[in-house]
Amino acid sequence: MRGETDFFSLLNQPGGEHLQRALVRSVLGEGSLHSTESLLEWVAGERESTNVSVEITKFSKLSQWHFDSCGHLAHESGGFFRIEGVNVEMNRGPVARWRQPIINQPEIGILGILIADINGTLHALMQAKIEPGNTNVVQVSPTLQATRSNYLQKHKGKAPHYLQHFRGDKNAVIVDQLQSEQGARFLKKRNRNVILFTREPPPEGGQFRWLTLAQIREISNLDNMVNMDSRTVISGLTLDGSSEVVEALSASSQSVSSLYNAYMFMPDKSPSLWSLNQIFSWLTHLKTEAECEVSPCSLDSLGEWEFTDERITHNTGRYFDVVPVKVTIGNREVTSWDQPMIRPHQEGVCALFYREIDGVVHFLMQAKMECGNLDLLELAPTIQCLTGSYKAGAVPFVPELESALQSGEGVHVDVMQSEEGGRFYKEQNRNIIYNCGDRVPLELPSSFIWMSAAQVRNFGRFSHYLNVQTRCLLALL
Repeated sequence: MRGETDFFSLLNQPGGEHLQRALVRSVLGEGSLHSTESLLEWVAGERESTNVSVEITKFSKLSQWHFDSCGHLAHESGGFFRIEGVNVEMNRGPVARWRQPIINQPEIGILGILIADINGTLHALMQAKIEPGNTNVVQVSPTLQATRSNYLQKHKGKAPHYLQHFRGDKNAVIVDQLQSEQGARFLKKRNRNVILFTREPPPEGGQFRWLTLAQIREISNLDNMVNMDSRTVISGLTLDGSSEVVEALSASSQSVSSLYNAYMFMPDKSPSLWSLNQIFSWLTHLKTEAECEVSPCSLDSLGEWEFTDERITHNTGRYFDVVPVKVTIGNREVTSWDQPMIRPHQEGVCALFYREIDGVVHFLMQAKMECGNLDLLELAPTIQCLTGSYKAGAVPFVPELESALQSGEGVHVDVMQSEEGGRFYKEQNRNIIYNCGDRVPLELPSSFIWMSAAQVRNFGRFSHYLNVQTRCLLALL
């Protein structure tokens, strides 16, 4: 999956003016193939027309899953994923040691979006995908969303739609990255996040529609409409690969938010509180000092976790359960199966603070260590609490956020977003982007740092720097 060329090179080649205009029109929402209203009706129609049944059952009734000799819950094929127990010890954070179940899914999946020029406007081919854990059953998903086990058809079902477009080298590369998933729930999990441009757009139909970039941005700000996989892929798309496109958008009479402009178009060499060298040195120092030991153990030896035939749950009633489910979905590659899923006990909050420093937009990032991270530390949002613990007052800046939410002052985005519906059962978190102004000082605890919008954007070009919660928040811009 090499791609014949870089998409942004096409924009700057002779004749690339047409693609430049098509990209500008897509960002501004001009020339869309479908109205946004009709797209929302399409999603609602998919939800109403498909038979979906998700039943909480018992581990002893799972037909394709078993507890192996190590006490892990595994699929009979040896593929997909395992639920394992782990002992964790780390030298950072409020808790030094604990035990928990975790998802071990070592294979690398593909999350891919196909882009094409449709009638002079770039469109993305998106899918109204039903997943068993989705809060509202159907969400707008990438063109291709498949684990390696899925696209190799270990489930003995059909191959995913449009797979061939992501396994050749005919298309131009816009984004191609390896990125992590939730470091507290997955053990070193990665996916290939890909956006490709094709000169030969395949027909849409059924579960698939062509959307402009503006439409994706618009519906992302609706509760539980665009799934996590779409958001993490879209977050890698920045438009500063073509100065002509930036100039055209800046000169456009149509307004986009100043925060959007700052993130998408701020020049790389814009002034910043800290230089890139200083940020890399800060992050390297924290990684050097970080210690985290994760050792496997059987699920029935987790101590404070209660193991029954119906669920694995923490004895405090906090965090999450592992539950067995039976699934029937009418339009999937396989229409019925069973599996374990993670079911949360609370809704969480992910909040990204920003402010202007000497006239330049900066985001307040934290270096967060999670036991499943491949490289220990990744850049997380200002506040990342997936279990509701932010209300306990243990997280810096919480009083500032709570007062802002009560008044609405400075809140740029406030939307409920679901976690990935293939592994998580109806898990949703409140996603907030908040202009804190000078209410948060420049001097911060050692694990926090102010980064300019351009610096955050540049870190997003590379693997394993911005965690999935950060990427999903940036996608809302």
